[in-house]
Amino acid sequence: MTSPEIKKPPTSLFQKLKFLGPGFILSASIVGSGELIATTVLGAKGGFITFWVILVSCLVKVAIQLEFGKNAIITGKPLMTSFSSLSGPKNWAVWTTFLLTLFKILQLGGMIGGAAIALSMLLPQVSPIILAFILGAVTSLLIYKNYYSIVERTSMFMVVGFTVFTLASVIALSYSPFGFTFSDVASGLTFSLPSDLIFVAIGAFGITGVASDEIIAYTYWCLEKGYAKYVGENDGSEEWKYRANGWIKIMYLDAIVAMVIYTVVTAAFYLLGASILYGNQDIPSGNKLIETLANIYTQTLGENARLAYISGAFFVLFSSVFATLAYWTRLFPDIFGELGWIAYDDLKTRKTWVAILAWVLPILWAIAFAFVELPAFMVLSGGVIGSVLLLLVVYAAIQFRFKNSALNLASGYLSSILFWLSVVSIGLVSIYGIVKLF
Repeated sequence: MTSPEIKKPPTSLFQKLKFLGPGFILSASIVGSGELIATTVLGAKGGFITFWVILVSCLVKVAIQLEFGKNAIITGKPLMTSFSSLSGPKNWAVWTTFLLTLFKILQLGGMIGGAAIALSMLLPQVSPIILAFILGAVTSLLIYKNYYSIVERTSMFMVVGFTVFTLASVIALSYSPFGFTFSDVASGLTFSLPSDLIFVAIGAFGITGVASDEIIAYTYWCLEKGYAKYVGENDGSEEWKYRANGWIKIMYLDAIVAMVIYTVVTAAFYLLGASILYGNQDIPSGNKLIETLANIYTQTLGENARLAYISGAFFVLFSSVFATLAYWTRLFPDIFGELGWIAYDDLKTRKTWVAILAWVLPILWAIAFAFVELPAFMVLSGGVIGSVLLLLVVYAAIQFRFKNSALNLASGYLSSILFWLSVVSIGLVSIYGIVKLF
């Protein structure tokens, strides 16, 4: 007897679009301080010549994300269950994820602080520290009930917000002395990389596009959207294989739409840096970058252009905080359950922990910002930790691919090429990040 939750995958494009959603949450998470600050700085230092680095960074790494999403749909289990079965000491991958994520509290403090600083440019009479706590409370209110639909819709709203305002900022360039031409953009597609920009380019490659957090988080959103539920448990039948193949392809479409969104916005930030700041001897760092660009817009285009840029910056920074809290409130109960600390399968217990974490975590982030007050440094510290976590993600992706390859679902030569290209590129960048630390 067929479960009422099982659904055949839609065949028309219009019907498929109705089942997109995890990618919007992913986009809200991905486009954050790294894209806003690191990408703009690369454009400022390299001009248009390294534009291709950003595009490749956003495009090549999605294959790892797809492998994680596919594993979630096939197994129907939360990620830590799959991590606990990885070869090696018991739960080593679960513990590694847990400890590294805890260290990222400092990074989230920088992110919520950055959002507060951007908002304080619009509300200068309020202290950024107070605004950080206010933003934390707003985020908690949106997350604590554990409704996937609220997470998806709020993410979609913020994605639309930062996309519109960021593209408006780029369009405004054509009405200023900093306008660029199509030939300028074309010069950045020649795959040239001056030797003095190699380290900056590698750093930007590591921080843009999907990173370890987003790849892990995507599995939870795929499950909550219902992809695995619609496929049903693997009974070895051709019907199951048909459903699995179809829903995995819809997940692919969702991931590709997300990739287009965050690639366009990331490219826009790069073009802002290349157009406005390239050639400047003194390139501002961290959140001073936001204020500098906003002031340039004010001088050349007036207050409205400044408001557009700051609004876009706020949406970018706050959307990452929101999406990360939604993700952490799923991740930590999953970890606690796998380690035997809570009864994860009990829905009431899980919802209780989501609510607790939704209120506690933003308070910790805001406190971290209040004590350190160096958002750029705080975010950078998370990038280093992310480089270590990426190695685990790559290893797990390889294991998932070998384990699931026998099913031959939504795969082919192009899929294999992109996957191994993604593995090599992410692995090398992760190793570079760790080596640079020491």
